[in-house]
Amino acid sequence: MLFIIDFDGTLSVKDTIDDMLEHFADPSWEDAEKSWLNGDITAVECMTQQIRMVKADNITLEGFFRGIQLDATFLPFYKHISQFAKVAIVSDGLDHSVKVAMRNAAMPDIPVYANHLHFVPDGIDITFPNLVNGCDGGNGTCKCAVARNLSLESGGPVVLIGDGKSDACLAGRADVVFAKGSLIKHCEKNNIPHHKFQTFADVLAKVKAWPQKAPQKSASLLA
Repeated sequence: MLFIIDFDGTLSVKDTIDDMLEHFADPSWEDAEKSWLNGDITAVECMTQQIRMVKADNITLEGFFRGIQLDATFLPFYKHISQFAKVAIVSDGLDHSVKVAMRNAAMPDIPVYANHLHFVPDGIDITFPNLVNGCDGGNGTCKCAVARNLSLESGGPVVLIGDGKSDACLAGRADVVFAKGSLIKHCEKNNIPHHKFQTFADVLAKVKAWPQKAPQKSASLLA
């Protein structure tokens, strides 16, 4: 079994990218956000524009990343599922901010698949090591591709835990979906079965209630 866990707004209490932009970027970052939400630009184009608007030194940004608040109920959830499942954090955010936040909160060393942050003299830049041309979601990190590759290693069903637009494509292919935020609306609109949650304590309660026979793997990710 494989758990794919989103970071911003899911494992972290806030969307850390938006929070960073509000603190350190030119206000025009919101124009890029609107263009992306309207479908005028891709997520990659939006993120590239926004990240390059961030103006702060390394020390200031490192302090911001260490201050990212995580869901306090994640650790008991992880301790339970790691006994029988492979776990990965798969985010369309920034790898370095995820790793710093996890390390600062004394969280387990979980594999992170995300866009790559680069420090430059007056701010940060971004590259996309998990980009897949033709990705249905148009994201910098193709969560379907990451899930497909990891599920071939782990076997068993794929469980998605997410909250937003970057999770939408995988939601239609995963075997089990836990949704919050705008992902709930996407699932409802597209008739995707899902479990609503607010914290990982909610997810843990659902997982513990599963019958002894685990959910079965579908062929959708392998198509």
